[in-house]
Amino acid sequence: MPFYTEAELALFNTGKTLDPLVLRYQEMLKEADQLIFITPIWWNDLPGMLKGFIDKVMKKRFAYLPTKTGIAGQLTNIKKAYVFTTSTSPTWYLKFFCGNSINRTFVKTTLKQLGIKNTVWHNLGGIDSKSPTQLQTYLATISKLI
Repeated sequence: MPFYTEAELALFNTGKTLDPLVLRYQEMLKEADQLIFITPIWWNDLPGMLKGFIDKVMKKRFAYLPTKTGIAGQLTNIKKAYVFTTSTSPTWYLKFFCGNSINRTFVKTTLKQLGIKNTVWHNLGGIDSKSPTQLQTYLATISKLI
C-alpha cells in the first residue's frame, strides 16, 4: 500500500519498514541497472499512488543518506531511468504553462537525489485525441528506446 500505517510512520526516521513488499522492491532496485516508470499525468503531476510508492520504498539509508547540504543518493547502480507518461494536455502545455513538474521535480530533482542521474522523459500528450496508429507509433518509439 502506498501510504504509511501508524507503525510504519513510527519507523520513518530509521529507514526501516514492516512491509515485506517494500523489502522485495528494494531488493529488486539493488540489482537493477535500469528503471522504467509508466504513468499517467494527473492534474499536471504524478499520481499520488506513484508518489506514495516513492515515499514508502525510497527509504533513508537505502535510497539516500542525509548530508549537511541535502541528501546523497544511494541508487547509483541504476545507470538509466525512463519515465513514460500520457496526458490529456499537450506536452508543450505541461512544459511551458504548468511548471514542467515531471521534468523539473521528478526527473531532475527526486530521481537525481536518489542517485539516478541519467533519466529520459517521454510524454504522449493529447492522448484523448490520438488515433490507434498514433498510439502504436508511441509504443514503437518506447520499444526502440528500451
